[in-house]
Amino acid sequence: MIIVTGGAGFIGSNLVHALNARGRADLVVVDDLTDGRKFLNIRDAKIAHYLDQHAFLDWLVENGDESVDAVFHLGACSDTTEWDGRFIMENNYEYSRQALEIAMAYEIPFIYASSAAVYGLDSDFQERPGTEKPLNVYGYSKALFDQYVSLKIPSAKSQIAGLRYFNVYGPREVHKGRMASIAWHHHQQVQGAEKVKLFEGNDGYDDGEQKRDFVHVRDAVAVNLWLLDNPAISGVFNCGTGKAEPFNEVARSVIAHAGYGEIEYIPFPDDLRGVYQSYTQADLTALRAAGYSGRFMSVADGVNDYMRWLEKHQAPRTPDA
Repeated sequence: MIIVTGGAGFIGSNLVHALNARGRADLVVVDDLTDGRKFLNIRDAKIAHYLDQHAFLDWLVENGDESVDAVFHLGACSDTTEWDGRFIMENNYEYSRQALEIAMAYEIPFIYASSAAVYGLDSDFQERPGTEKPLNVYGYSKALFDQYVSLKIPSAKSQIAGLRYFNVYGPREVHKGRMASIAWHHHQQVQGAEKVKLFEGNDGYDDGEQKRDFVHVRDAVAVNLWLLDNPAISGVFNCGTGKAEPFNEVARSVIAHAGYGEIEYIPFPDDLRGVYQSYTQADLTALRAAGYSGRFMSVADGVNDYMRWLEKHQAPRTPDA
């Protein structure tokens, strides 16, 4: 049995489908379906059981025996604009801490989601103490749990592995709304007004040339599955392509696939100055040293793949004649 918390969410639901593709249907999905639209992400998935997040910890205490092969802990509040610190710390840090302690007691491999938000404006994207400089309480909750994990790994008798996700995009993210990827928003914009909006230049970058490490969700899931297959590997690892690409490249890729559209540059918001990540790039040294050799899609290839997926799940738009 494999447990996936956040299993109806973005990365979690893609992981569930990937496990199904491996022939695994003995899956326990844990989530909060207050937003019932998330069920669409797993309605065609094969699972053995569903649990609300509030019931999960007690269930794991009672059922976390040798029948549980692994826990993928992907459930969290991922809204970087949420400033209710008590809520974030209870949901992201304390809940994760308790889930980890139970998994360790039963010696269950525990693979969890961290975030590149731990780095803040730093350009040293290495998984070592001192590089964590989060700009928001979400990033702090992830950084603090990573620190907690680093204290536990040396004495742990089972795998503990965290992935610091960079800018993940791809299928099954529509429920995220404004927190969905820039690729999703560009798709919506070009379908609606035939214009995709990007920020004007800031931090020394030209219009739309701010760069981030954009990673397709399928590639992110592949790293999770590799960790599942290699339970002797523990640690906190970056999960990105290792190559920063400009926002313009995302926009151009969406427009190229659609066959129409143009970029509109809008003023950079004053409230984001000094707190905006204009550059991120995963340092993959630790992940590669651990043995991961998988390739990551470029923005052009990944966005094209994503747009094809969207075409199968949405009615295509025909531009006005």
